[in-house]
Amino acid sequence: MTEKELLKDKYKLVLGLEVHLHLSTKKKMFCSCPAEIWEKEPNSLTCPTCLGLPGALPVPNKEAIRKTQLLGLALNSQVNKNTWFDRKHYFYPDLPKGYQISQYKNPLCLGGYIELDLGGKAEIDHVHLEEDVAKSLHLKDKTLLDFNKSGIPLVEIVTKPIFTEIKDAVEFCKKIQTIVRYLGIGNVDMEKGQMRLEANISLRTPQMEKDGKLADYKVEIKNINSFKFMEKAVLAEIQRQVELFENGETPMQENRGYDENSNVTVSQRSKEEANDYRYFPDPDIPPMVFDDNYISELKGELPELPYQLKERIVNTYKIPSNVALRLVYSLGPEIIKKFEVLVKSGLDANRVANTLINKKESHGLSESDFKKFIGVDKEAISKEALEEAVKNVLENNERAVLDLKGGKESALMFLVGQVMKETKGNIDPPKARELINKAIFG
Repeated sequence: MTEKELLKDKYKLVLGLEVHLHLSTKKKMFCSCPAEIWEKEPNSLTCPTCLGLPGALPVPNKEAIRKTQLLGLALNSQVNKNTWFDRKHYFYPDLPKGYQISQYKNPLCLGGYIELDLGGKAEIDHVHLEEDVAKSLHLKDKTLLDFNKSGIPLVEIVTKPIFTEIKDAVEFCKKIQTIVRYLGIGNVDMEKGQMRLEANISLRTPQMEKDGKLADYKVEIKNINSFKFMEKAVLAEIQRQVELFENGETPMQENRGYDENSNVTVSQRSKEEANDYRYFPDPDIPPMVFDDNYISELKGELPELPYQLKERIVNTYKIPSNVALRLVYSLGPEIIKKFEVLVKSGLDANRVANTLINKKESHGLSESDFKKFIGVDKEAISKEALEEAVKNVLENNERAVLDLKGGKESALMFLVGQVMKETKGNIDPPKARELINKAIFG
């Protein structure tokens, strides 16, 4: 069912987001352990500080602080001149010292917003920096802990409860991911856990919305690892809350997770209030003070941001706004560089843009091969040579062939790109697809 069908005009969605991002830094947040943990041996990148051993003292990572402030400026936030780290107390196996070093009332960045494509602003409450916790691996009868992730610099972007439609929340998260990539401060690969989403959801009546009143509860869906799952998780939670209201019940304030197999949210634990965490300034870390010169220097480091780039591309290359939007936010900075190089070589901007958007197999082609790909400077090549090229590609990419046989469309796109490279662009993509399918399926 759709969002509108679930709400039945009787309820209105109130949605706030917490977006968690790993920063790309050389070291962890409060120690000198390497921060590049992907596919490393479990518990191999640890020390007394990130293991929470008694007597270990934290030393803040200046690189992480600076990158968080850059992100805040890119999000139209105000850099807080007086800030500090707090201890957030709770007990969980992935947090051995019994508290997390985080920020509470005086975060690094205050306020901010992102402009949405259909108008309006998604307002940000604050941006703060903290340490990540260990990774829990849940097996049937036991839980294993990997402390490599413990202490990784983790930025949290907290919005105000302003989203009334899921699509706007998804757009906000996608734009955050794009901004981080253009700033070059993080990889935000959701499959690697470098970007995680949490949604705070409640429902209210149309009259409450008119009066500006919020519900006296909220349910937080934790650790969502894809935009697709966020949409599904919010829809599932809306359905659950509507059913409770229809039965005369009020949802309990709690943390829940999303079970993608059964498409429902499941209870994890009751949701704490701020006073439950017993926040207080970390006595081992001095307060931080930033002056105007430092903030001006930071502003000077900001690159061309996605919304600025989009406007420049529209004005400079005269392509439609919706096409520029897809170039910037869907394809990213490397493809934008390729687009500008190709257009400056004399190719039509609209043709280049549409090819890059619709033909992913063109992304890895050189300038000369790209021109052949779109029908410029194409050389004659015999049928036999084409078939031989296809044969070579299939023999050298057995995994992709198996994936294609299994129904993966992306595997076909990959193989087409390889054939384009093999023939130096002297084959049209439809012809390459035809020959690949014929060679594999007959």
